[in-house]
Amino acid sequence: MAKEVRDLPVVAAGAVDTPFGIVGYEEVVACDTTWGEHSHAFHELLWNERGASTAVVGARVWTITPSLGLWMPAGTLHSASAVAGTWLRAGFFGFHTTPFLSDVPVTVEITPLLRLLLERLGEPELSPASRTTTEAMVLDALEPSPRELLVQAPTSAFLRPIAEALREHPGDQRTLADWAAELGVSTRTVTRAFNAETGTSFARWVASVRAQHAVALLTRGWDVEAVAEQVGYRSASAFGAAFRRTTGLTPGTFRTS
Repeated sequence: MAKEVRDLPVVAAGAVDTPFGIVGYEEVVACDTTWGEHSHAFHELLWNERGASTAVVGARVWTITPSLGLWMPAGTLHSASAVAGTWLRAGFFGFHTTPFLSDVPVTVEITPLLRLLLERLGEPELSPASRTTTEAMVLDALEPSPRELLVQAPTSAFLRPIAEALREHPGDQRTLADWAAELGVSTRTVTRAFNAETGTSFARWVASVRAQHAVALLTRGWDVEAVAEQVGYRSASAFGAAFRRTTGLTPGTFRTS
């Protein structure tokens, strides 16, 4: 399958004049696509009309979906990826013309109201007065969400075998004790390394990795039972319970028909 790598520039926040308030962007990627590390002079609100994509800032990996978007502040160095067929959406927020939501990346719930307001900004016949009013309503509806699909990736050579194994096979059933034995260390050593590098336990980190993989499959139309098996759960109910504990959402939130 064809793959595309796009290189974009690194631009400091506000370094380029952005006289606009909020302008929209959308694209259906024809093939698996990655964007190398780059940054923008303006703020971005990223979400998808269809499918799931990822955005990476340092060791943090967010999954972006039709219901959970991501606020990317101007000047933030990030990379991204999307599989073929993903329908990407974005709102570009002028650095000097709009207040910023946050100076760090944060998840934003794409509510029906926010979606309608962003859609309205794309109407070609929108009058200047109506655009100003709608932009103000977007900014009022925009707020960080406590729900997110975020994984803090471990970066050390010590934990790399675990990270690579789970990334390739999220259903990997090896336990903390199994990995400690393979690495020739104690379970306490692995536990401390995970806490230090990811800010969470091994079990919670595995659950987060599985949730991210699950969302990518759900947005492609996989049924819940098949997703549960693929990401290592013995039943759909066990998967659903783990998914809700991890994300605060149900798998059905991301299920496409």
